[in-house]
Amino acid sequence: MQNKCVLCPRECQVDRASGKIGYCGCDDKIYVARAALHMWEEPCISGTSGSGTVFFSGCSLKCVFCQNYSIANCDKGKEITVERLSEIFIELQNKGANNINLVTAGHYIIQVAKAIKIAKNNGLNVPVVYNSSGYEKVESLKMLEGLVDIYLPDMKYFDDDLAYKYSNAKGYVDVAKSAIAEMYRQVGKNDFDENTGLLKSGVIVRHLVLPGNVNDSKKVIEYLYNEYGNNIYMSIMSQYTPMKHILESDKFPELKKKIDMDEYDKLIDFAIDIGVENAFIQEEDVAMESFVPDFNCEGV
Repeated sequence: MQNKCVLCPRECQVDRASGKIGYCGCDDKIYVARAALHMWEEPCISGTSGSGTVFFSGCSLKCVFCQNYSIANCDKGKEITVERLSEIFIELQNKGANNINLVTAGHYIIQVAKAIKIAKNNGLNVPVVYNSSGYEKVESLKMLEGLVDIYLPDMKYFDDDLAYKYSNAKGYVDVAKSAIAEMYRQVGKNDFDENTGLLKSGVIVRHLVLPGNVNDSKKVIEYLYNEYGNNIYMSIMSQYTPMKHILESDKFPELKKKIDMDEYDKLIDFAIDIGVENAFIQEEDVAMESFVPDFNCEGV
C-alpha cells in the first residue's frame, strides 16, 4: 500500500498504511462483512448452488441510496489477513460455489490480487468475479489482469450532475467508461459453459434504474450497446428500494419511492428496439429490503 493512497479515482492521498482512514472509510487492513453462498446474482452467476460472495467493508463511491449502506462506511466487518482471505476463497469453493464473487473490493485491490494468487496456487479453480461500482482506475484494474475472469461493474449514470448529486463523484461517467473498457479488454466477450449455462468469463454491466431517471437510463443502455453490441450482457435492474436512511431524511425526496414499472417496461422496450439481445431484466417484486444480506461476518 502506498503512503499516499491513489488506488481509486478519488485519489485522496491518505496514508492508509499508517492506520489513517481514506475516503473509502478504511485503512489498509482488510475488513470483510460476509462470505457465503449467494443466490441473488444474475442466473449465470448464482446458478443453482450459489455464488461464493465476499462482501468487503468500505466503499470509494458511497451512493446516497446504497442498499449496503451499513457496510459502506466500514462500520461493520471483521479484520482479516491476505492469507485468511485466500483461505475463504477455497472454503467457498469447497462449499460448492460456482465462482468467487468479490463485492466492492477496489480499495483493497493490492491485497485482493495477492490473495487470488495464493488461492490459485492452493487449488482455486472456479472463476473469479470482480463486482464493482464501476468507479475504478484503469491503472488499478491492471493489477487484476489474468486473475479475474468475470467483471460485474455498474454503470450507474450517464449524467455527471446525477453522479455528483447522488455519489459525490465528479467525472463518474468518463471514469466508468474507461473502467469498463479496460475490463472488456482483459476478458473479452462472454463465454458460457455449454452444459451449465454459467458464465466462465466476460462482462456483465449492471444499471440500477432510479426513480424519475429513466431518460438517463436510456443513455446508459444506448452507450453500452453502441460501444459493445451484444458482446457483453447488461443487467437492467428495477430493484431500487428506498432504504431507512433515505425515508427518514428530507434531503432526497425523489428517492423515497420505488420506480414506476410502466416506465421500466418502456425502458426495456427501448433496449429491445435499439437491438439489445443480451440482457437480464427484473420483475417488480424484487424491490424489497429483504434482499439485502445480513452482514453478520458469516464465513469470515
